Amino acid sequence: MSDIEHPIVLTTQGRVMGKTKAGVQLYCAIPYAAPPVGELRFRAPQPVDAWDDIHDGTRFGPAAPQTASGGMTDRVDPAWNEDCLTLNVCTPMADDGARPVLVWIHGGGYRTGRSSIPWYNGTSFAQRGDIVTVSINYRLGALGFAELSHLDEDLDTSGVNGLLDQIKALEWVQDNIRAFGGDPSRVTIAGESAGSFSVSTLLGSKRAEGLFHRAIAQSGAAHHTMRKTDAQAISNQLLIEAGVSHVSDLQARGAGDILKDQIRVDRWLEQQSMNLGMSAFYPSEGNVVIPDTLLGAHQEGQGASIPLMIGTNKDEASLFIMGQVDEAALDRQLQGFGAGSELKARYQAMFPDFNLTQLAIELSTDFMFKIPTLRLLEQRAKHGSEDYVYQFDWESRQGHLKATHALEIPFAFNTLEAAGVREFVGPGDLPSHVALEMHDRWMAFIKGDAPWTQYSLSDPQRMHFDEQSTLQLADEEARSAAWSGIR
Repeated sequence: MSDIEHPIVLTTQGRVMGKTKAGVQLYCAIPYAAPPVGELRFRAPQPVDAWDDIHDGTRFGPAAPQTASGGMTDRVDPAWNEDCLTLNVCTPMADDGARPVLVWIHGGGYRTGRSSIPWYNGTSFAQRGDIVTVSINYRLGALGFAELSHLDEDLDTSGVNGLLDQIKALEWVQDNIRAFGGDPSRVTIAGESAGSFSVSTLLGSKRAEGLFHRAIAQSGAAHHTMRKTDAQAISNQLLIEAGVSHVSDLQARGAGDILKDQIRVDRWLEQQSMNLGMSAFYPSEGNVVIPDTLLGAHQEGQGASIPLMIGTNKDEASLFIMGQVDEAALDRQLQGFGAGSELKARYQAMFPDFNLTQLAIELSTDFMFKIPTLRLLEQRAKHGSEDYVYQFDWESRQGHLKATHALEIPFAFNTLEAAGVREFVGPGDLPSHVALEMHDRWMAFIKGDAPWTQYSLSDPQRMHFDEQSTLQLADEEARSAAWSGIR
């Protein structure tokens, strides 16, 4: 094996051996924190011990513990292990090139996902853009976000350990990315769905200041953190479902058993009337990462100096609403949003040709993604922010999906030929021209350039990606007003 085939890089913890593939170098499963097991479960990430041997970085590591949801994006349980705090680096060359760096935070509702999904392959960023891509794992579900500080004061970060993992990975990037040909002063964080919620949270957190310089938020903003009291009520139920009375018993419980406990907590939460707008085990407030409310931090201007690219997909919720929706189901949906007949009437007036299923998809898309994005832009604009807004409009040829949630990812990464993409895109020729358009715009932003005309409240320019991508005025006043006092 030659050094070209299996290059070796010296990190602050020790040497890492990678592999050369498709003309770029890939270093997999590099530990950035100590394994969060035993006494370190439910605690903030700790420094990883140095190693003397050469770490084999030629294969991806296991995912964080998780259970597949059965949906289109995670039908099969991946190989997982509680020892999961690793990252991957894809680089044109581990030299002194000082290239821009993209750090990718995967989605999955803070419950599923992993850094090794083929859609996140950074090869095209390396080949076409001379960009270094880092993809990270972080703790998920109860193991990453169970708020237990009221039960053990030493677990004061337990409700945001998954976010602290992300911050720890960004600290690793600052310390090590130069050895992989990257520039630690040119780091862009990016993520989709829960990864985008994470990006918005890191933007609004003083704890993450100085660790990144640009941000891309794909389908997610700043409405997805939980009040501490609600998070603690959920954690109390976790102990009940686990059949234990002390946190120490939960710490000793098998990770697989905790995954089963999570599912029972989900069923319990469905019977409550908490109207959280999110699932159990999302990040909570009132801690070192989110001292108060996240949206409040953005209102005060936290993170407003960081240039932001942010957007949503036209039909996000079609991924989650597959069957036909009747009147009763639509009313239950509105109740879950904390809304009622007035919002329903407004949407029927705005979309007179929509049937009930289409209305449900539009409402859910707006509640989860579009309205939070508009609210975040409103707050950032007060502080002179630099924002670039997009909407992904290209419709899947799988008719019911249209421009669904997560569909934009392989376009942004230029990975349309990756496993699983065809199921989303549908039959026919791959829309490579749309992917190249998006990919080039993403690369321009990562390199520090303006990808298109800047957004402002007085001139809300938004790039629409479709067969022919165009810059359009985003007239969302009626939509925004409909949610006033609700979202």
